Amino acid sequence: MVILALGVHYKSAPVAVRERVAFAPDDLPTALAALREYVAEGAILSTCNRTEIYALVGHVHSGGKNLRRFLSESRGVPAADLDSYLRWYCQEEAVRHLFRVAAGLDSMVLGEPQILGQVREAWTLARQAGSLGPVLENLFREAVVVGKRARRETGISRHAVSVSSAAVVLARQVVGDFAGCTVAVIGVGKMGEQAAELLVENGARRLLVLNRTAARAQDLADRLGGQALPLDRLAEALVQADVVITSTGAPTPIVTAALVESLLARRAGRPLCLIDIAVPRDVEPAVGRLPRVRLYNIDDLQAVCTANLGERAREVDRVEALVAEHVERFRLWWQAREVVPTIAALRQRAEEIRQAELARALARLGHLSERDRQVVSALSVAIVNKLLHRPITRLKEVADSRSYSRALRDLFGLDPLPLDGPAAQEQPDDADPARGNTGQPAGPDADTVCC
Repeated sequence: MVILALGVHYKSAPVAVRERVAFAPDDLPTALAALREYVAEGAILSTCNRTEIYALVGHVHSGGKNLRRFLSESRGVPAADLDSYLRWYCQEEAVRHLFRVAAGLDSMVLGEPQILGQVREAWTLARQAGSLGPVLENLFREAVVVGKRARRETGISRHAVSVSSAAVVLARQVVGDFAGCTVAVIGVGKMGEQAAELLVENGARRLLVLNRTAARAQDLADRLGGQALPLDRLAEALVQADVVITSTGAPTPIVTAALVESLLARRAGRPLCLIDIAVPRDVEPAVGRLPRVRLYNIDDLQAVCTANLGERAREVDRVEALVAEHVERFRLWWQAREVVPTIAALRQRAEEIRQAELARALARLGHLSERDRQVVSALSVAIVNKLLHRPITRLKEVADSRSYSRALRDLFGLDPLPLDGPAAQEQPDDADPARGNTGQPAGPDADTVCC
C-alpha cells in the first residue's frame, strides 16, 4: 500500500483555478463518501489556499489515476484543465508535506494558526464519513501533534500575521487612515471576525457587519461597536463603505459587476477598495475594471505577508527539525506495520515445522518421562527462537523492509505479500504521478514529488 497526496495550492495555482476545485463545508461529507469508491482510505483538506486529497492506495500509478479522476469528477472540472497545476506527493514526501502544512510552513502566511484547525477538521470529517482507516488515522493524528508542538515549542506563530491582518494592512496602504472611513466586513467566519477586530484596532470608527446569519452579525457588531446589516442590504453597504473585506463561503460571487456599476452614481465619485479573501471568490473579477474601484483577491496579499515575516522566518529551521523527527517516527510506525504480517507468517511456519518434527521425535522416544519430553520441547522452541531472532530483528531495522519481507517469504515459502502479484506490475493508462499526469516530464519547477 502507498500513501499519495494530490492537489493544488496557492504556489501552484491561481485563485481562479483553486476556486474551481474547492470543496464547500457542506459538500465534504458527500465527497468523502464518494472518495471511498476510489481509494482504500481518504481525507480532503480544502481551504482558501489549497485543496488536497490524502489517500492510501494499492499502487502508485492506478491510485494516482483514481485520485485525479475523483478530483475531476467531483468538482466537474476536466482533468486536462488541472494537470499543469496538480502537485503530487508520494509516501514519505506525502507525510512530510502534511506535517509541514499542519506546522504552518506551507502557508501563504508563515506559521498562521488557522491551518492547524483546518487539518484537525479534515481529520474529524473523514473519520465521521468512514473514509479513514488505521494509516490515515495515524497520519493525521501525528500531523496535529506536529502542528501543536511547532506552535508551542517555537516562535513560528508569534508576531501575529494572518490573511486577515494582511488584508487590513493592504487596506491601509490603499486608503491611509481608517478614521474617516466607513469599513464593511461581509462574512463573519474566523477570517471575517478577525478582520473586523483588526479594522477597529487600527482606527476604524464606523464598521458595518453583514452575514447570512443575522444573529452572528449582530453579536460581532455589538462587541465592536459597529452596525449589523442583513445580507439583503448588501447594496446599501456598498454605497456607504470606503473599504470592504469579504470572506463568505458562498459558492458563487455575491458582489457582481452589474451590482457595483449600478451603485457608482450613488457613491458620488468616492473610491471603493474591495479586498476579497474568500475562495471561491465573493467578488466578480470584472468589478476591478470599474472606474474608481480597486479590487484585490487573496493572491494579492502574498507581498504583504512576505514583508511581515522576518521574526517567524528565523524559526523555520527549528520547525523543520520537528517535522523531520515526526516523519521518521511515522516511517518507523509504517515499517513496523508492514513487517508484522511477515513476522507472524514466519513464526507460524516455524512453529508448524517445530511441532511436526517434535511429534516425530517424541514418537520414536516413547520411553521418555514427561519431564524429559518437556525438556526436548523447550529445546526445540529455543532453537527456533534463536534461528529467527536475527532475521526478525533485521527485518524491523532495515529501511527497505518490503524487499526484506519479500526475500523472507520467498526463502521460507510463505504466501506472497499483497500486491506482489500481477497488480503490483500494473501500468497506468494515462495517469503517472511522476509525470504530473500529462505524459510530459514535470520539470524542475513543477514541485512534483513521488517515490
